[in-house]
Amino acid sequence: MPVESHEFEIDTQGDSQVLNLTERVIECIDEGHIRHGLATVFVIGSTAGITTTEFEPGLVDHDLKTAFEVIAPEDGLYRHEETWHDDNGHSHVRASLLGPSLTLPLMDRKLQLGTWQQIVLIDFDTRPRKRRIIIQVIGE
Repeated sequence: MPVESHEFEIDTQGDSQVLNLTERVIECIDEGHIRHGLATVFVIGSTAGITTTEFEPGLVDHDLKTAFEVIAPEDGLYRHEETWHDDNGHSHVRASLLGPSLTLPLMDRKLQLGTWQQIVLIDFDTRPRKRRIIIQVIGE
């Protein structure tokens, strides 16, 4: 079964910033030849994650950050910080809960996303980063 790989980089600011990757992922799919299969979107790194959500300001600028602050507060006590003498223990916990990848069905060369469903990267780190995104498509 054929596999196509694509990648791009994106600059992030950290602090639970949410970035819409949908158009970039669609561009990568359009560069390929696979019509039916699965597309996996993966972020390299242990302080960011990938998911789908509605990319609207109230959700991406406030609600998601607030929810993650409840689950893994920035000012919590993290052994990771004691080990490495840094400040991003909460970033690793949040990214671990969200996960680094998302797999989507591809039908007739179109990702199967709902009307309000976009592919997003959430960068939980405490500083700006250059994130590498890998898209792998498997199918026919």
